[in-house]
Amino acid sequence: MKTALVRALGFGLSGLAQAASIAWPFAGHFGGQPLWWLQLLSLAALVWQLDALRLGGHPRAWRSGFLFGWIFSTAWLCGTFWWLFISMHTYGGLAAPLAAVAVFALAAALGLYYAAACAFFVAFAPARWAWRALFFAALWTTAELVRGSWFTGFPWGAGGYAHVDGPLALFAPLVGVYGIGAVAALVAVALAQCLRLDYHRHKLAWLAPAAMVAGLGLASVDSADPAVSDLVPPPPRLRMALLQGNIPQDEKFIPGGGIATALDWYGTQLRDATASLVVTPETALPLLPVQLPPGYLEAVAARYGQGNQAAIVGLPMGDRRGYTNTVLGFKPGTPAAYRYDKHHLVPFGEFVPGLFRWFTAMMNIPLADFRSGGLAQPAFDWQGQRIAPNICYEDLFGEEIGANFRDEATAPTILLNVSNIAWFGDSVAIDQHLAISRMRALEFQRPMVRATNTGATVVIDHRGHVTQSLPRLTRGVLVAEVEGRHGLTPYARWVSHLGLWPLWIAALAVVGATVLLRRRQRGR
Repeated sequence: MKTALVRALGFGLSGLAQAASIAWPFAGHFGGQPLWWLQLLSLAALVWQLDALRLGGHPRAWRSGFLFGWIFSTAWLCGTFWWLFISMHTYGGLAAPLAAVAVFALAAALGLYYAAACAFFVAFAPARWAWRALFFAALWTTAELVRGSWFTGFPWGAGGYAHVDGPLALFAPLVGVYGIGAVAALVAVALAQCLRLDYHRHKLAWLAPAAMVAGLGLASVDSADPAVSDLVPPPPRLRMALLQGNIPQDEKFIPGGGIATALDWYGTQLRDATASLVVTPETALPLLPVQLPPGYLEAVAARYGQGNQAAIVGLPMGDRRGYTNTVLGFKPGTPAAYRYDKHHLVPFGEFVPGLFRWFTAMMNIPLADFRSGGLAQPAFDWQGQRIAPNICYEDLFGEEIGANFRDEATAPTILLNVSNIAWFGDSVAIDQHLAISRMRALEFQRPMVRATNTGATVVIDHRGHVTQSLPRLTRGVLVAEVEGRHGLTPYARWVSHLGLWPLWIAALAVVGATVLLRRRQRGR
């Protein structure tokens, strides 16, 4: 019993380390930063502990692998998106115990995917460490893909996001975040194997970890500069103004409070801006067009209907068919506004699954079923740039953003994220979302600019580096010149046509072949 509790604690602590690696949650030198080395160490600790179960010789060791793998993944996921508690309790009015249980239930349910992967690893892992590494990487990648795809997908905190600043970032424009996660799993098994080497009997065994550390160190030198798009001359720079209103979430939808503040401040900024393109956050105008003061939206359209400036404005839209989370684009010479409707909607935030309406009825959050926009909607063309918006957590789904890159002639030159994550307060969610946007910039080698309500409002260059930013939880305007990019990365080429199917097929093929061969070996 004591051994089981110690093991459970070890798996749980390893899972929490995995969560912290996505964005370090404590103040100080590493505050808010992704830590690629911690992600590798935490995953290596998981593999090392699973190996101990596997080598223990118990015929039902896979059951322990399932349980302890579930403990690891539940701790990891709870430690990653614990801030959902803030939205449900602080702003939604749900009782604290129920909000805590809801966060735990979500993490526990998603953790079952990784628990199954760990059980398969313990049951069927090959003896040779290289094959074992490939098997674990395939299992782990399958679990990540399932979490990111099933039931609308919720891939927040995937392990690959810890590597935007690390040596594995060089794989981003080749295989994307899930491919990076697979490579990290391979390295984790190799690290775990190094821990099992007998350094007293085999003096040269020290060469293995030394070579691995040296290789990762050398690869980390400017690893985020694969220079695929540098082969194509960039289009002209675009001067942009990114607005950050910092409207408190508990005031955002209050008439005479946050609504009046938002309409006044954003209206003033849109009127007085001098940048070539002005961008507001998601639902910066928190009312439907028919609810806005008379002439408000018409004044914005008239302001940008002439001259040499354009604006992208976030607001909800609605008609008899339902509501959409939308950005409208205004520019000279076009009588009709550009429109992008959010495609990937948030469960419980923008639509409510039928069996869970009783749960959302307990919260004081203005929820309605929104309609989804189409995949690969046209970009906003302005001054030689093609700007592809995505709203809130849509930038989690690189395969969906990739659909915009099917035709190189119309592919975006700039990616734009507009968000409002004030629902989660001044939490690590802001830092985690920034790492997600940086990964998209690396995958497609496009600058990603972010206009948010409370942060992080930033400019990210095509190498994934933050070049300019506003302090979080402040009201201000970030003015910056953004250099768009042409050309397609290998990842953009294959994901735009095939989605994530190549990764699915490769991972499942390795898992299936390994299980089949192991069963045949045991049957002899």
